[in-house]
Amino acid sequence: MGILNNIFGGKEDKESKSEKKSFLNWIPLSSLEQLKEINEISKTESVFIFKDSTRCGICKIVIKQFEKLFKQEHQNLKVYYLDLLNHRDISNEIATLFDVIHQSPQLLVIKNGVSIHNASHHDIASVNLSRFI
Repeated sequence: MGILNNIFGGKEDKESKSEKKSFLNWIPLSSLEQLKEINEISKTESVFIFKDSTRCGICKIVIKQFEKLFKQEHQNLKVYYLDLLNHRDISNEIATLFDVIHQSPQLLVIKNGVSIHNASHHDIASVNLSRFI
């Protein structure tokens, strides 16, 4: 029965997946005005920007890995989500404002109005979130 449960998922698997609490609270990044807000917030705490292309296979894998990094201690982190396909203008402004080369997927950590860390592709999954609390 174990093999069949692995393939089709048993009742216990479904229950444990639905009970798992997510500690990541995405903030949609959909306007250029929000970049001013991010700069302001970054004066007192680290702010994350996750840039994602919804048509990219690597992005789909990486975003799931990134979500798994979040533990209870990370629940108050500010994490903005940017859909690149709908907001390329914001991505371009991020590249200019924070002096980073555009990549996708990409994670930026902003502190005091400066990108203090950025990672792209599979490097995102190895970011130590606690370092930025």
